[in-house]
Amino acid sequence: MPSDRPAARRPYAARMPLEERREELLDAALRVLVRDGYGRLTISAIAAEAGVTRPVVYDAYGGIDPLLHALLDRTRQRALDATLALIPTGGVRIELDRWMLEAADGLLRAAQSDPETWRPVLGLIDGAPPVVRERTEGTLALVRGFVADVLRTNLDPGTELDVEVVAHSLVALVQEFARLLLTRPDEYPKERLLAAYAGILALRRRP
Repeated sequence: MPSDRPAARRPYAARMPLEERREELLDAALRVLVRDGYGRLTISAIAAEAGVTRPVVYDAYGGIDPLLHALLDRTRQRALDATLALIPTGGVRIELDRWMLEAADGLLRAAQSDPETWRPVLGLIDGAPPVVRERTEGTLALVRGFVADVLRTNLDPGTELDVEVVAHSLVALVQEFARLLLTRPDEYPKERLLAAYAGILALRRRP
């Protein structure tokens, strides 16, 4: 017998400016990505996470590829801004060991305060497609270049040191510290990691 009960209505997404909607969807996409990985980052999953219908997502981004690229751009820029804020520019003279320790502290604080942004940047999400790895490597190359410039500016004249290799090593070490902090925080709290880093720097000063 037919029911007189009206059909359930689909949830209605309140209207909002396009840029606000896009940011909302990127926030939802990041939550899905961190929780479920790249393989489950779909339009349906993002719509469900944001509490909207699939057409709302398509209206904002057109498809999963443009949305993923926008998400990668945003996470990359946020991480890069936080990193570059810790690196002196313009040939400023600094005390190297103090700067390296303060920069490591600042980066670990940034990762700890915004782990959802840093997890994909640090390669902690399974199933990353090639475009993610390519963008990450491009960002790391940029950071390594800035670190190498700081080393060139502040090393004593005549110091024989391959600054590009050292910059690569320093960036890789702090990256690994950030991964440990986010994945095993009880075993590797920030204080322990910074103490180890200070010990490594102290070794450099021994005769």
